[in-house]
Amino acid sequence: MRLSELIGKEIVNLYNGARLGTIGESDLIIDDLSGEIESIILPNKGNLINFWNEKPQMVIPWQSVKKVGTQVIIVELDESYGKMHKYSL
Repeated sequence: MRLSELIGKEIVNLYNGARLGTIGESDLIIDDLSGEIESIILPNKGNLINFWNEKPQMVIPWQSVKKVGTQVIIVELDESYGKMHKYSL
């Protein structure tokens, strides 16, 4: 699969149906040797209140991706994952 095929797809969590973001707004971590995607980094959606604060980012391992469809990417992350895997970069 090419990166251009992923751009514009929305990421949806299978666990709770939450829309997490789109590939066009995120970064990918790619293995230098194999060229495979290791994880997706999603920026936290900010609002006017936390505009000046650093926004933690969510890192989704590629192993959590369950299905890549024509319009969405389905990932499976339980409720504890978001609390444990947010980073300020």
